[in-house]
Amino acid sequence: MNSDGSGVFRITDNDAANFAPFFTPDGKSLLFSSNQGAGGGREFDIYKINIDGTGLEQVTTALGFDGFPMISPDGTRILFCSNRHNSNKGETNVFVADWLGGE
Repeated sequence: MNSDGSGVFRITDNDAANFAPFFTPDGKSLLFSSNQGAGGGREFDIYKINIDGTGLEQVTTALGFDGFPMISPDGTRILFCSNRHNSNKGETNVFVADWLGGE
């Protein structure tokens, strides 16, 4: 980005709340959280998209909130926050899983 704010490129364009972007280790795509599959509701999932805005893939499909995705530096694990399997109302936990995202 230039000091005047120019030189930016919009990656998502889906009339939804999109946040917490994180680059994949190869730098070709990113993960982010979005409620685009919930029609703007409170259900958030994790998505993967190429940095040119193509190749959108949904990564998680659980009910509730999945957010703040990160991939391990070696590209083998994904870490994210979720309220899936929560024991108490309002509880959010950290989850880790093998990353099979095509790295």
